Amino acid sequence: MAEYKINTSQIKEWSPKLKAGDRVLLSGTVYTSRDAAHKRIVESLDNNADLPYSLDGAVVYYAGPTPTPEGLAIGSCGPTTSSRMDVYAPRLLDLGLAAMVGKGGRSKEVCDAIVRNKAVYLCAIGGAGALASKCITECEVIAYEDLGCESVKKLTFKDFPLTVAIDCNGGNLFKK
Repeated sequence: MAEYKINTSQIKEWSPKLKAGDRVLLSGTVYTSRDAAHKRIVESLDNNADLPYSLDGAVVYYAGPTPTPEGLAIGSCGPTTSSRMDVYAPRLLDLGLAAMVGKGGRSKEVCDAIVRNKAVYLCAIGGAGALASKCITECEVIAYEDLGCESVKKLTFKDFPLTVAIDCNGGNLFKK
């Protein structure tokens, strides 16, 4: 297993080289999206409406940060259980989503879409949201503000520690 420092702008280029179990220190732009935001994004796609961010090469973090304390970029920001987004993920991957960050296993349909699209699924440590927030230097709500913690946020990661859980060659830490 290897460790890599990768910028989100290079994730598509790096995905074929990553193997399940590799460690990644991820930096760059990442968008938060959870259940409610995913539902709205798909509704926008169905209605040919504008999306809050371009899916092409995007990295999505399944997270709903807590309110931001004074003087910090963001509140606690740990991963959400990824399987709740499995109904949406294959379509978004087929439209260019390059990577997803969350926790827990994924459905066969999502695993197939990861391989088909040469994407990657990265896992963050659950229960360590306060620690994870120290690797987020900027946070801006960019869509669906009415959803509160589930609004879409544009984050800037700086060496955010992750593990490759499912790679684009079919490697999967959740399969025995």
